[in-house]
Amino acid sequence: MRCIIVEDQPPAQRILKKFIQDVPALELVDTFSDGLSAMDFLNKEAVDLMFLDIHLPKINGLDFLKSIPDPPHVILTTAFSEYALEGYDLNVVDYLLKPFSFQRFLQAVNKVNVKHEGVTAKNNGNSLTEIYVKSSHEHIKVMVDDIYTITSDSDYTEIHLEDKMILSNEPLRHWVEVLGGNQFYQIHKSHIINTKKIDRISGNMVHLTNGSKIPMGRAYKDNFLKSILQ
Repeated sequence: MRCIIVEDQPPAQRILKKFIQDVPALELVDTFSDGLSAMDFLNKEAVDLMFLDIHLPKINGLDFLKSIPDPPHVILTTAFSEYALEGYDLNVVDYLLKPFSFQRFLQAVNKVNVKHEGVTAKNNGNSLTEIYVKSSHEHIKVMVDDIYTITSDSDYTEIHLEDKMILSNEPLRHWVEVLGGNQFYQIHKSHIINTKKIDRISGNMVHLTNGSKIPMGRAYKDNFLKSILQ
């Protein structure tokens, strides 16, 4: 899992870097000392997990988290336990109270894997053909080719098919990991599209065969167009 650290204290940064280095499943992409720098990075890059301190300069960690439309999985780190309840209200994976041990760190990271169990997929050779989407208390089978768009809606994502919409409680980043590739592209911070459903591209809008019009975000447009028009 690609992860970032958002923490302004160098000693805490060093501890997190060491713990991440000791877990082969984690890849540290970058470290930030304030939320605004991290926000700029997240608008351009995809990560799976963020270790987020609450007491940060410029904007505190909770306000920063509330401002992100489609946050990655988040593990909060802080020396103050009184913020735990508010953190869980924001759907964070876990809450690490400083100082924490490597064992406690590992327990938090393992919870991220549990949250990924909301979808299972079946492959035909190397081609993904169907997925099972966890929606409320059901697992709904969806044929991949039937998907038009996947759209972020607050804490949920909407999977749009020809004749219905399925509400999933997985974030958009999860679907980038599961479906991202030659057929599915994220073209906006809130939208993934199935390129097989494109009718035409006009200006900054992608027109789909069902009549939907999806905007291309500035951070995604160039790479998307290069990939499909090459």
